[in-house]
Amino acid sequence: MKDAKIETVKKSMLAACIKLADLGFLAGVGGNLAVRIDSELMAVTPSATDYYTMKPEDLCILQIKDLKMVGGTKQPTTESGLHASFFRLRPEIEVSLHTHQPLASAVSLLGLDMDIESSEGKKNIGPFIRIVSYAPSGTSFLVRAFRNRIIKETNGYLLRNHGLVCGAFTLDQAIANVKLVEKEAARFLRNRIEKNTNLTSMPNEMKEQLLSALSH
Repeated sequence: MKDAKIETVKKSMLAACIKLADLGFLAGVGGNLAVRIDSELMAVTPSATDYYTMKPEDLCILQIKDLKMVGGTKQPTTESGLHASFFRLRPEIEVSLHTHQPLASAVSLLGLDMDIESSEGKKNIGPFIRIVSYAPSGTSFLVRAFRNRIIKETNGYLLRNHGLVCGAFTLDQAIANVKLVEKEAARFLRNRIEKNTNLTSMPNEMKEQLLSALSH
């Protein structure tokens, strides 16, 4: 029964990765995805593998408690520790998605928590997205920093100068959540630009072009 579930999870993950790549949220080999199989195992995307050429056997099966690899033909993503921490501390979360999507990544440069305004976003993500202090990608320092910020009130986390980690209960909801975050990031940036008195020296035409770009 477990083997059948693993194969179903793999098939769903491959389809989700293509959707996310088409959206520009997983670009090249950047970003990664993890799905809980049960209380002990998770499936994660491999390291340095193009999403459009990824095969079921490329996906890695790891033990959540210690990241021991029990299935797969490639090296697991270096961010496996982030996903395992999410699953351990939030047992109700079934999907952990790390993206390098443009606007959310831009907000991560500010080092601020980001509020969520839409009712749908508040329902599926929470009232805000927490910022995680900077640490090098793929290191235990980043895992520790992320783990220390995980709370029940939000499913979204901005990795400082890096990107987004978003949790969900299904793969479809994970995709919907990161799309919502990108819209919220556009609003957040637009509001900060409009209220920033330090931008008074910026030509109005340039400011209007920037605000217009964040409105689409």
